[in-house]
Amino acid sequence: MTGSEEDDCSGHRVDRVGWLFGAGGAAALLVAYFTVPLGVFGPHHPVPSWLTFAGALTVLAGYLLREIRREYLGLPGRPAMAILLLSALTLVVFASTYYALAHEFTGLTTRIDALYFTVVTLATVGFGDVTPSGQSARVVVMLQILYTLVFLTAGATTVSRRLHERLAERAEVRAAEPGRGRRHRNQRHEGA
Repeated sequence: MTGSEEDDCSGHRVDRVGWLFGAGGAAALLVAYFTVPLGVFGPHHPVPSWLTFAGALTVLAGYLLREIRREYLGLPGRPAMAILLLSALTLVVFASTYYALAHEFTGLTTRIDALYFTVVTLATVGFGDVTPSGQSARVVVMLQILYTLVFLTAGATTVSRRLHERLAERAEVRAAEPGRGRRHRNQRHEGA
């Protein structure tokens, strides 16, 4: 057991550093999203805007594929946590792009609107309260849908598979403990 892991009350390892890394990373992404000025992007600077957008998605796709590979090969590290953070960063990239293109949307005026639209598009819900009206906005929406289908779905599948394996491992350990089931049943009856 490493210094960053400890046993929880059921005897399983809890990766404190991993959880802190994940929570801190998510908080940092939200702070950055709401505070980083985005005025250098948008219709007045199309070339740097599109290059930054394409570059960010390319780099994120590369890192996502690397972490998916690391998880499937069982390499050391925290690939599942990295996949979750890279997926969240991808959402921030799309939300930032939508915000920079707000003039090409109906119903999108704030960063919260942009983040909301990103999540609604990711979830394929499409309420219709925010709609792309410009050609660039429609291209970005199509790119998000394709990106989600290819990269984020692969990442979510990998993390889901890992979670399923961990839960199955825990169930096997619990089933192998002598008297485990009987002891818990007795404790429940005593507490009733």
